[in-house]
Amino acid sequence: QVQLVESGGGLVKAGGALRLSCAASGRTFSNYAMGWFRQAPGKEREFVASINWGGAVTDYADSVKGRFTISRDNAKNTVYLQMNSLKPAYSAVYYCAATRSAKFGIRTVNEYAYWGQGTQVTVSS
Repeated sequence: QVQLVESGGGLVKAGGALRLSCAASGRTFSNYAMGWFRQAPGKEREFVASINWGGAVTDYADSVKGRFTISRDNAKNTVYLQMNSLKPAYSAVYYCAATRSAKFGIRTVNEYAYWGQGTQVTVSS
C-alpha cells in the first residue's frame, strides 16, 4: 500500500502560481511512477502530468504544457506540481496518483493503483 497526501491548493488569481505537493508513505517511493490528475465539477478526471520513477521522463497534457512542471524528490518521498500562469479553466480538485507500471507517459486513470484525497485549486478571474 502507498498512502498519498496532497497539499498546496488554494485560491489564486488568474496569472498567478501555486505549487502542489504530494507526500508518499508506505512503500519505496522510487519504485513508483507518479501522476497528477484533476477533476472539475461535472467532468471526468483528466490527466495533467506524469513523471517516471527516477524523474528523468515527464509527460504533460497539451493544455498545461509550458505552464506546469512536475518534479519529484525521492529522498523526501514527494512529488510536486509547479503551476504557473494559472487560468480559471484550471480550477479543479487536483489528485496525485502512483503506479508500479514501467511504461512512460501513463495517462489513464485506471493504470494508477493509489490515489490521494485531492486538493482544491480555484483560480479567480
